[in-house]
Amino acid sequence: MSVESPRTLGQRLRQLPRSLVGQIVGILLLTMAIDFGVSTLLYERASTFAVQDDEARRLAEHLVVANRLLSERPVEERTAIADELTTDRYVVRWSPQAPLLPPVAPALDGMRDQIVAWEPTLERAGLRLRFLSSGPRSVISGHIRLEDDSWMRFETRDAVRTIDLTLSRVMLALAPALAMTAIGGLLIRRTLRPLRQLADAAERLGRTHPEPVPERGTGEVRRLTRSFNAMQRRIMRLIEERTRALAAVGHDLRTPLARLQLEVDGIDDPAMRTMIRGELDEMEVMVASLLAFLGGEADSEGAVLVDLAVLCANLVDDAQDRGRTATYHGPDHLDHRLRPVGFKRALVNLVDNALHYGGRIDVHVAATDGGVEIRVEDDGPGIPDESLLLVFEPFVRLDAARRRDTVGFGLGLSIVARAVAAEGGSVVLENRAAGGLAAIIRLPRGQQHFVT
Repeated sequence: MSVESPRTLGQRLRQLPRSLVGQIVGILLLTMAIDFGVSTLLYERASTFAVQDDEARRLAEHLVVANRLLSERPVEERTAIADELTTDRYVVRWSPQAPLLPPVAPALDGMRDQIVAWEPTLERAGLRLRFLSSGPRSVISGHIRLEDDSWMRFETRDAVRTIDLTLSRVMLALAPALAMTAIGGLLIRRTLRPLRQLADAAERLGRTHPEPVPERGTGEVRRLTRSFNAMQRRIMRLIEERTRALAAVGHDLRTPLARLQLEVDGIDDPAMRTMIRGELDEMEVMVASLLAFLGGEADSEGAVLVDLAVLCANLVDDAQDRGRTATYHGPDHLDHRLRPVGFKRALVNLVDNALHYGGRIDVHVAATDGGVEIRVEDDGPGIPDESLLLVFEPFVRLDAARRRDTVGFGLGLSIVARAVAAEGGSVVLENRAAGGLAAIIRLPRGQQHFVT
């Protein structure tokens, strides 16, 4: 007989249904077939179960004694003798005619063989055993043919020890069903694993450098994965092209701005020189914020352990050096893993925004059960409640609400929201009861941080 080679077997396996629906239907059919086979086997075994040896010996002895006494007594005395042979364990009845068997009564051949092994004479008497159900209890009945062709019928008063027919039948039906359900669930989980990998890759897209997703699973999933990988490549190509273009534009814009900064120094009129230098500074801020938002100055920055307490304290010190009223509240050290350049830019934007609209600022840093919380508070005019979410949109300005002129395109808070989202955190704005605005950054406990 020839044996299939592994290569031939692999080809056979590859010919199985490759669609998602086909594989799930195949798994269900497989589990149903196994469940049917196991249930049938267990049911057959249940019909041939054996009782404990002492129960079988006791029943065998009682049947032999009853058979002998009934056979030796006259027919007219056998009914009374049968009543006397009835005990608290067994009921004995005598009948001149063959007893009627119940319509549904599974045979207990295994138990019969066990009893006959103790008393072989019961084999010649034609011992037969059957299940009898009486309400929630199940007992065993049987009959023996006497030498004069009359019959002795008997049954147990209680279920024979170790036999719980109702529970056993439920367990026999339930156990394989539960086992097959678990096996089917594992097989379906394995079938759907490529979809979970694809969902994880979609979650990572835009946060980390994308990696191609392995093309595994059913035909539909392979096609979806192939399309997703192609989409990733197109997106990355567009981002790279835009980044290069913005970097070139930024360089082209900053070169004449730098020349103009040098030429301003040659202007004799101090008022004119100050005015032009202010305009150039504003243009520089606008170009920097635009490139930061669009990614023109972005690089593949990795997350490192950063002391957020020291970072925020330094920003407060810088504000104080500029003659502003600023206070730091928090621990001396608090380490957290994040992207330092992008996150520092977000904090600088919040601090500058608070300094622009308020007379003083307070920066609070604290470790929470969920991670880290940073609050930047000012005593400015605040923002209307209906605009607290709107200000995070790109190019949105609320100068009329804040009653001050601002520099830039209105991208500061958008840059903050993007940098915080890259760390898996969130940022919200709240109007303070005492007046002013509070910007709250919450970072999740992605990595262990240490507070001192």
